[in-house]
Amino acid sequence: MGNILISMPKVDDANKIAGVIRSAGLMMDIEVCQNGAEVLRIINDRDFGVVICTKRLRDMSASELADYMPEFFCMIVLTSDPSVEIVREGCVKLMYPFKGRDLIATIEMLTSSFIRPRRKKKAGPKQRSDEEKRIIDRAKAVLMDRNAMTEPEAFRYLQKSSMDCGRSLLETAQMVMMMAT
Repeated sequence: MGNILISMPKVDDANKIAGVIRSAGLMMDIEVCQNGAEVLRIINDRDFGVVICTKRLRDMSASELADYMPEFFCMIVLTSDPSVEIVREGCVKLMYPFKGRDLIATIEMLTSSFIRPRRKKKAGPKQRSDEEKRIIDRAKAVLMDRNAMTEPEAFRYLQKSSMDCGRSLLETAQMVMMMAT
């Protein structure tokens, strides 16, 4: 689940936008903020999300806000000014007047094409449990003992075998252990 932060000079307008998003049923937390500083404070406690704002907030411009945002947040700038330029990756503008479905489609496009792939990249490799590490270490020990391999050679053998068979490293290590008994 992501976060949507809405900041506009008029809080009533921000609440209307929040209502449109809630009625669409997006599974995201929605917060209305008073100004850019509040957006930045909230962003620091979140992993990823979308900021929806106008080109000018109470305390800063949308471009200033974009400069301070972390890379896992993107921005939708609602504007009627066609000269507004978006210079940061992950920021788009949506021209007034727009329909609610246009806003929802833009949010969905940003979350699918910008946020989710980056979030996966940030997550990194899966951490193994202690038991899984023990199984892999025992399989390496068996290979080292029976085939006179070094530890890096045994690990590389497990890696290559798992890739060749289309199995996980853990499954390959378990197979080595079963064959050793």
